[in-house]
Formats: sequence, structure tokens, C-alpha cells
Amino acid sequence: MSVSSERLRDPRQRAERAATILDVAADLLLRHGYRRVTIDDVAAGAGIGKGTVYLHWKTREQLFGAVFAREVLDAVDELRQALRDDPRVSLLHRFARTYFLAIAKRPLLRGFLLGDPDLLGKLTGSPGTGRDDRHAATLNEYFRLLARHGLLRDDLSADEVGYAYQATFEGFLRAESAVPVDDPERRAELLARTVRRAFESDSPASDATVGELADVFVTLLGELVDADRADFGIPPA
Repeated sequence: MSVSSERLRDPRQRAERAATILDVAADLLLRHGYRRVTIDDVAAGAGIGKGTVYLHWKTREQLFGAVFAREVLDAVDELRQALRDDPRVSLLHRFARTYFLAIAKRPLLRGFLLGDPDLLGKLTGSPGTGRDDRHAATLNEYFRLLARHGLLRDDLSADEVGYAYQATFEGFLRAESAVPVDDPERRAELLARTVRRAFESDSPASDATVGELADVFVTLLGELVDADRADFGIPPA
């Protein structure tokens, strides 16, 4: 057995190698774009053999899907930390603002989300994963929690608010890509005001309510992160 093979059996070293591969792939994708980056390029950049990359991800699409998934999870982790620091981030307009900025500061993630829809489908639809269903279920549960606490307008169902909110959020992201501004905080604040006026109730939320909501949402996001990491072979941060 070679030294290289022995090292791959060590979980910590295997995770470190996987993280290095993802770092190199992310940098190459950001600089050159999806269609110009090959597994050979990634292997050369990581200083390993091509076969070693395939020990972690079986296809090019699975590797780049893991890059995309890690970008999303980094943004989700930022949101989760913001919720821990300030439970009022669990309010819909604060959630929108925080997550918008988490995406806006990640050009590779913006490129993935706003690029070719067919390409994004290939990258997120790895065999055996239920990523899209899982993310949708987490967001739907969040809206149901908001509704149960009386924090959404009552003339629309939680599902209707969720659909309209998602369309609004994605519209702001696309506008940011088409007409970028020097200060994304301005767009994030406009998004927050729009969401608050369009979808939230006028009833003030108590500290106890937002604290409970934040705790539940942090747990939901943690479960989402753990499941995505397992499905895409992404080592812990």
C-alpha cells in the first residue's frame, strides 16, 4: 500500500485534501468559468493526481456541484451565525437582508445562481441527493413558523407568501447582477423594506417570540447543512 493510499484512510487528512480540491476548483471556476475548467486543471492546481480527485468525486459535475453546494452552505452558515448573534434576524425582512448580503459578497455563488439554469440543474442534481426538496422544505417550514407566530400578513397563506417572497428575493439578486452598485447594503436595505411592507404583519414581535423562532430556525439550518455536506462529500468547515 502506498503512503498516499494510507493517508486517504485518515479521515482528517482526507477531509483536508477534499477541502484543498474544492478551494482550487472554486478559484479556477471564478477565474475561467465552468466550461473552461477540467479535472486535470484542478488536479494540477492541487498538486495531486487526477485519480485522487476521482477518489472524492466520481465526475466533473459532482465536483463542481460540491463547489456550488459549499458556497451555498457558507452563506447559510453566515446566516446561522447572524441568528445566534441577534435573534431578530429571524424576522423575514431581516432574514432577507442578511442572506442577500451573504450571497452578494460571494461572486462565485452569484454566478452559479444567476447563470445557465440547465447548468445549475446538473450541478445540484447529484444522484442520490434530495437537495432541492430539502432546501424547499426548510424554507417552507420557516414560513409556517412565521405564520404560526402571527408574523406574516393574514390575507395570504404561508405558501403564497413564500412564493411571492422567493420571486422578490430572486428579482433583487438578478437586478444586482445586471446593474451592480458599489454598496450592496443599499440594495439589501431596499429589499428589507420591500419585504417588510409586502409580507409582514403590523404586529410587533416580542423578544420571547423571536428568540424561540431563531432557536428553531438555527436547528433547521444546521440539519440542512449537515445533510448537504454528507450528500456532496463536503468536509466540515
